[in-house]
Amino acid sequence: MNSRAKGKRGELEWAHWLIEHGIPARRGQQFKGGADSPDVVAEHPGWFPEVKRVESLNINKAVEKAVSEAPPGDVAYVAHRKNHGEWLITLRAEDWIKIASRKFGEQDAKT
Repeated sequence: MNSRAKGKRGELEWAHWLIEHGIPARRGQQFKGGADSPDVVAEHPGWFPEVKRVESLNINKAVEKAVSEAPPGDVAYVAHRKNHGEWLITLRAEDWIKIASRKFGEQDAKT
């Protein structure tokens, strides 16, 4: 299988994973020439995925690509997995702390 086909398969797998977990999603529009389109479009505003389905991943390069392509204000992340592995998410620590602080802040406000 060539890398383009494997990439497409990974994008479809990630979209289906999101759907299985209650987030409507579909593969992005790269095939129409939109290089700045996310790999997967989900009804989860503010998130920009870069999807990788590879055995050996340069995660720094993948995160840099996601960050450079994400619209301003979106959280760029890399959804990745190896054969027979589970999906993993990688994002910058500065984005994670914003999410974690917001979540903990909401919990504190409720108690």
